[in-house]
Amino acid sequence: MPEFPPVSDLLATAVTALGGKERPGQMTMAAAVDNAIENKEHLAVQAGTGTGKSLAYLVPSLRYAVRTGRTVVISTATIALQRQLVDRDLPRLAEALAKPLGRAAEFAILKGRNNYLCLNKINSAIPDEPAEAELFDAFAVSRLGREVKRLNEWASDTETGDRDELAPGVGDRAWRQVSVSSRECLGKSRCPFGQDCFAERARAESAQADIVVTNHALLAIDAISGVQVLPEHDLVVVDEAHELVDRVTGVATAELSPTAVSTAARRCTKLVDEQEVDRLEAASEAWHTALDELPANRWDALPDGIAEVLALIRDAAWNVRTALNPQGSGGPGADPEAAAGRNMAIAAIEEIHDSAVRALTAFDEPDPAARRDVVWLSADEVRGVTRRTLRMAPLAVGGLLRSQLFGAATVVLTSATLQIGGSFDGLARTWGLPPQSNTRVDPAMANSAETPGDADTVRWTSLDVGSPFDHAKSGILYVAQHLPTPGRDGLPPAYLDEIEGLISAAGGRTLGLFSSMRAAKAATEALRKRLDTPILCQGDDSTGALVRKFADDPETSLFGTLSLWQGVDVPGPSLSLVILDRIPFPRPDDPLLAARQRAVESRGGNGFLTVAASHAALLLAQGTGRLLRSVDDRGVVAILDPRLATARYGGFLRASLPPYWETADPAVVVEALRRLSAAATI
Repeated sequence: MPEFPPVSDLLATAVTALGGKERPGQMTMAAAVDNAIENKEHLAVQAGTGTGKSLAYLVPSLRYAVRTGRTVVISTATIALQRQLVDRDLPRLAEALAKPLGRAAEFAILKGRNNYLCLNKINSAIPDEPAEAELFDAFAVSRLGREVKRLNEWASDTETGDRDELAPGVGDRAWRQVSVSSRECLGKSRCPFGQDCFAERARAESAQADIVVTNHALLAIDAISGVQVLPEHDLVVVDEAHELVDRVTGVATAELSPTAVSTAARRCTKLVDEQEVDRLEAASEAWHTALDELPANRWDALPDGIAEVLALIRDAAWNVRTALNPQGSGGPGADPEAAAGRNMAIAAIEEIHDSAVRALTAFDEPDPAARRDVVWLSADEVRGVTRRTLRMAPLAVGGLLRSQLFGAATVVLTSATLQIGGSFDGLARTWGLPPQSNTRVDPAMANSAETPGDADTVRWTSLDVGSPFDHAKSGILYVAQHLPTPGRDGLPPAYLDEIEGLISAAGGRTLGLFSSMRAAKAATEALRKRLDTPILCQGDDSTGALVRKFADDPETSLFGTLSLWQGVDVPGPSLSLVILDRIPFPRPDDPLLAARQRAVESRGGNGFLTVAASHAALLLAQGTGRLLRSVDDRGVVAILDPRLATARYGGFLRASLPPYWETADPAVVVEALRRLSAAATI
């Protein structure tokens, strides 16, 4: 194997070629990633905004891939970061390092099959079932028609078929008309468009690549489904790793609604005996009736009569599934359109059957803290129609990640926010890794819902490379201790007065992060009447368009909820004040987090700190991180919830935040904001 330059030399070459300069902590992180790769040891790296962490993990990853011929998988949580890696970082790095590495590295992006246009479906008359809420909604139907027409036109122009390249985008309902899931796909050999398939082309490109960029959802599918969808690899870099558990949980969550059962039945019309379809339709009606009589909440056991209805659905779905696959019906000579319709029907029926079985067996374990799943009934209103859906999500995914991800490859996890309460252990536990103080899994926890698995030694290290920002000189953390504790009845008048004074002092330039959409809209409505500077509210336009308008006009403020806590990157004078209305604890009626909290408490742990406070700490760190996006930024983070200073858990939460200069004096903050506003307008 030829000699390769050390990572330090490659990073220096890359930084010079890209016209920048090495950032504080960047070389430290790159060396740590390289060491983890060489020693096959998992690594968690917290790297603050502005560290240049992408370059710090890409350089050693490229070196390893080219040196060994092995593919490296880079997994992200957001489309924006995927595009940054594939469109900007990797092309420039491949060119810059081509000479020292001996060749230009190759890279590709790979997503789940349903993210790509299906040529067979778009060229076939295979209609998708209308959503129940759209059956009598003329506007929704006409919008759907317009979007599908645009998709058909786009199909003849696109080179990738990647949904994310369609601008402006379309709704999920329209996209389903032109895409298929892995279960619904005919397969390359049976599909008349198999040679031109966008998804197959992306998979083929990824199989030849040194670096494959994907998302957490596909990484989860590859790890837990037993079906290999990513190229063979032994190194994974998980960027935006604070999102990993939520994304894996989403992939592993199942749903069972009356509409889904009925839709699956209609897909099978003309494919099986009419009596079999009628039985499944009858089971759907029974499911609708049964759920309508129940409140929306978590189930600790199957309610009376529910097991019988679930058994009806299971058995009816199994009978239809058996009838759908007579010998020879899907052979090479089968009509492609008929085969596609049959595959879609089979996929829908299998999902219904598997979900019914999962619900029926969810309560076999008598101890709730040891169960695999949390089960709850939700009631969502869509265009005036209330839809009840049974949902089943894993109580914990640490065991899956420990065995299927960490047990199969070396994993590097990184984010700007990985330390909760000043420690990596909180997130590590949810990933299935042991506390750093003990590199063996506690045998008492080995089969728990929190860290299932055996007690084999797990080697992992952590590193906080810090931030290029001088937080104490660049930012003020203001906790409004004089305000009342927030209640459940909306924003108190004192909060509106406080927000008005802060925004007036800042001259706009404010990002308002609210714990609910109701609070964001209420604040927008009230303050638009009080302030002379404009206020945008999430929902007025697409989030991307709102952020662009906010960034372009320094006097504008932007109010919103969860997606803005993590999705806003606005350096410069347009953002000098971030307001958080309250500590973002999860809703007490959140069934999954409540069950996880209860499971921790059943083992003698502190469920509140482990689950609720950790959830809040992570969001606080993400939200306050919106303030400083470049080394020249200055500003204030104002948290209106006094509990951050007065409650016993306040220290735990503040330990998750950057070391801003702290004050509880509103006069100091108002004067600081006025000075910043005056300086920005000079």
